[in-house]
Amino acid sequence: MRSRSGIGVAILLAWLVGYPLMLTLLESLGISSGWTLEHFAEFARRPDEWSALWRSVWLSAASVVLAALIGVPLAFVFERTDFPGRGVLGALVALPVALPPLVGVIAFLFLYGESGFVSRAVQGLLGLSEPPWRLQGPAAILLVHAYSMYVYFYLFVRAGLARLDTSMQEAAAILGAGPIRTLFHVTLPLLRPALTGAALLAFMTSLASFSAPYIFGGGFRVMTTQIVFSKLNGEVEMAQVETVVLALVALAGLWGLVRMDRGRIEVIGGVRGVAPSRKVLRGRLARSTAIATGWGLAFLLLLPHLTLVLISFVPRATWTVELLPPVLDTTNYQELFAQPERFRPIFNSLWMAAAATVGALALGLAAARSSIRAGGRLGAFLEALVAVPWAVPGTVFAIALATAFAVNAPAVGRFVLVGTPWILPLAYLVRSLPVTGRGALAGLRQFDRSLEEAAASLGAGRWRTLWRVTIPLLKPALAAAASLAFITALGDFVTSIVLYTFDTRPISIEILSSLRLQDTGVAAVYGVLLMLISAVAFLLWGRERSA
Repeated sequence: MRSRSGIGVAILLAWLVGYPLMLTLLESLGISSGWTLEHFAEFARRPDEWSALWRSVWLSAASVVLAALIGVPLAFVFERTDFPGRGVLGALVALPVALPPLVGVIAFLFLYGESGFVSRAVQGLLGLSEPPWRLQGPAAILLVHAYSMYVYFYLFVRAGLARLDTSMQEAAAILGAGPIRTLFHVTLPLLRPALTGAALLAFMTSLASFSAPYIFGGGFRVMTTQIVFSKLNGEVEMAQVETVVLALVALAGLWGLVRMDRGRIEVIGGVRGVAPSRKVLRGRLARSTAIATGWGLAFLLLLPHLTLVLISFVPRATWTVELLPPVLDTTNYQELFAQPERFRPIFNSLWMAAAATVGALALGLAAARSSIRAGGRLGAFLEALVAVPWAVPGTVFAIALATAFAVNAPAVGRFVLVGTPWILPLAYLVRSLPVTGRGALAGLRQFDRSLEEAAASLGAGRWRTLWRVTIPLLKPALAAAASLAFITALGDFVTSIVLYTFDTRPISIEILSSLRLQDTGVAAVYGVLLMLISAVAFLLWGRERSA
């Protein structure tokens, strides 16, 4: 019975995850009009396609380096030193990871863009007739990537430092190694699993990045934006080829980074003992400098989002050449809530994100339970299917779902969902599966199966045991997964721009539309609402975790 349910879950996951990708590959090979490699040959002949592919790869590699240069030193500072406010500041430093990517992008636009606060301040200070810079091109994309992705290195390295055995460094010191040599020959090699995990996340996130390249790229296209532009231009076959190529690059990058770290996790897993104590700053000057630096850094990190809040109170067409907005009021908020058509994207995002989260939780938990119970090849297959949507960029899945569900062929598992209200929740569900599935797996691996057996011996059926025993004990893991899945779906932009219709447009698309109409105040209001809803979701997760 358990094997049969595991096979059923595997078939459902294969239909949702693997089938659309397979259909996209087959369509790119011309299955509907006769097998051909002509579309791939056309891709190979176009210099702009190779240019976009190369840009995606080197931007991802550069993003990893920049994120590491920021995140690793911050992790050492907050984990190895003790100073007033360290706990609060340590949490604020991690804040960018909890915000939707598009919100961060438009916050940077309002702060550092051509007409942003910093640009206006520099222009006025130097008496320039033109803005001193344009926030456009690869430098702007890397700036946003570094800001949003350093958190991976910060969190992973802090966790790794907390687990390190102090005897390792003491032994190096006894053998005559100085602090620098100990860092490079002892500490960093022991942190390699954490560094590789952070690099993997940063590389894959950058490769899949769409918001920053779309807003700041201009004529500088990467593969994610190239796919969307090909689809919008009616080159469906080329978009499918680009989708296949990007998916292969993403999987190759994932394989390479995992292979690099093979055999090294056991080293850190064998560490025992106590982590090094934090260095306490006792001198008044040292403590004052640390406090000032820490709060200055926190303010710098929060500045883009504080700017977004300020812009949301600026009425349309009231701020032109002044350094600071001359008028601040609640007109934008009143306008948004007074007009049902403007409120519709909020309602759309809320119900679609909620539906996707519930579905992803149910399917992720079912996949995790089936994987652990089945074990062997079936268990490994289920875990692989759950992980695939994380490894493959969102643009790839959006095109794959559009390919699979634009045809009415029930006999082969294809239905017309494109253009209906259900395609976006389905896309969000698939994209959230790695979060909910891995969260459920982590919780179940720490779960005592004897509790379920005891419930069964007392006469509880399978469903009653699930609701009264399993789910309550998994509540912290499931709450964390649900929170992350909901926030990700709520602020999704990359799949939405491919699959939305006017009636189903979410907040992210309305932000883009408002920016195009120069209605920056309303765009900022939508961004602020996204931040607030995301914050509420994290607070609810915190309550569930501490309950």
